[in-house]
Amino acid sequence: MKLPAPTLDHVCDLNIDLAPIEELGIGRGGKRRIIPIIGGTVSGPLLNGKILNIGADWQTVFNDGLAELDTRYAMQTDDGATIEIINYGFRHGPDDVLDAIARGERVPPDSYYMRTQARLETGDPAYGWVNRTLFAGVGHREKSSVKVSLYALR
Repeated sequence: MKLPAPTLDHVCDLNIDLAPIEELGIGRGGKRRIIPIIGGTVSGPLLNGKILNIGADWQTVFNDGLAELDTRYAMQTDDGATIEIINYGFRHGPDDVLDAIARGERVPPDSYYMRTQARLETGDPAYGWVNRTLFAGVGHREKSSVKVSLYALR
C-alpha cells in the first residue's frame, strides 16, 4: 500500500518587522543573537491580520554560516483572534550572499536557503484548524524585516 504524498496549500504571507539585532556573543553552540519582532502584517487566502509587537527570533549562527532560527511571536486576525506562532528553521547559503544579507543588502530569495516548520495555536474556535495543522515556510530576510510564506502541510 502506497501512502499519499503530502501537499502544500498556501495559507498566508507574513511580513514581519524587526528591531535591531541584539548580539549576545559566542555561546555553547555558536554566535547567539536575539532579533525582536515588533509588528507586521498577515495576508493570504486563509489568514489575514497583523503581527503583534510580541516575540523574537533567538538565533544561533554556527561557524559554517548556518543560522538556526527559533522564533516565537503572535498575530491577531482581522476579526480579533490571537494566534501564537512558533517557527523553527534554517538559513544558509554562499558566503557572499550571507555577507550581503548581514550588511542589509537585497539579495534574490532563491540565492540562499531559508525554510521553516511552524506550529500555530489559538483558543479561538473559528481558527481551531490551526491547532491541528503542520505548516512549512519559505523565508526571505531584508534589512529590517523578514518575509515568510506559510503553507499548510496536507
